[in-house]
Amino acid sequence: MDISGKAAIVTGGAGGLGEATVRRLVADGARVVIADLAQEKGEKLAADLGNAATFVRTDVTDDASVAAAIAAAAELGELRVTVNAHGGPVAQQRILSRDGAPMPQELFDRTIAIYLSGTFNVLRQSAAAMAALEPLESGVRGLVVDTASIAAFEGQVGQSDYSAAKGGVVGLGLVAARDLSAVGVRVVTIAPGTFFTPAFQLDEEQAEQTWGRAVPFPKRMGRPSEYADLVSFLIGNDYINGETIRIDGAQRFGLK
Repeated sequence: MDISGKAAIVTGGAGGLGEATVRRLVADGARVVIADLAQEKGEKLAADLGNAATFVRTDVTDDASVAAAIAAAAELGELRVTVNAHGGPVAQQRILSRDGAPMPQELFDRTIAIYLSGTFNVLRQSAAAMAALEPLESGVRGLVVDTASIAAFEGQVGQSDYSAAKGGVVGLGLVAARDLSAVGVRVVTIAPGTFFTPAFQLDEEQAEQTWGRAVPFPKRMGRPSEYADLVSFLIGNDYINGETIRIDGAQRFGLK
C-alpha cells in the first residue's frame, strides 16, 4: 500500500514511539492526525510538520473523542493507516503487597481500559472508516497497527496489569485480522522490547546503563525510529496480516 497523499492516525503521536511514527509517515508522504492527550507537545509537533500534520486531543477510552480524531483524518484525505502507540499509567505493584494486601482492582481496570479497551476502541472505529472507502488496486482498504510489548509473553514481577493488557492486544490481533478480512483491512501487532522513550524519565546514557546491557544484540535499547521503520515496512507489504512481530534485539525477560 502506498501511503503517499493518504491520511493516517497515530495515537500517542505526541512523543516516543508515536512521534517517531508520525515523522516517518509524513516523510513517506502521508498526512497525519496526532491523536494524544499531551496538547502542548502535540501542537508543537504539528507546527513543526506544517500542513502535513494536525493535532487532535484524543482520549482513546472515549468514543466521541476517537470519532473526532477519525473525522479530522477524513478532512486530510482517505484514512488508510491507524497506529495505536499510546501509553498510559500502570500499577507497578505486585498482586499482593508485602503485608498481604491485594492490589487495588481499580489500578488493574485502569490499565486494561487504556491499553486494551482503548486499542480496541480505536481499531473498531478506524476499521469502520476504512471499510467505507473504495479498495486500492491491491484490494486493501487499510491497515491498523497495534502495539503490544514483549511483556505480553514474559511479564515481570509487578506487571500483572500491563502484561494482561498487552497479552490481550496480542490475542486481539489475529481475530481482528480475520474479522476484517472481508473488508480488506489488515491488522498487525508490534511487540517492542525495551525502547528508549521519555517514559523512562532518565537521560539516555543512564537508561542504557540500566536497560541496554540486557539486550543480546544490538547491545542497546531500541530507538523509536526503528519502530517507525517497521510501521513503514508493514504499510508497504500487504501480505503481512494477523501477525505479532517482536522487535527486541533477541531480548527475553527473565525472572527478576
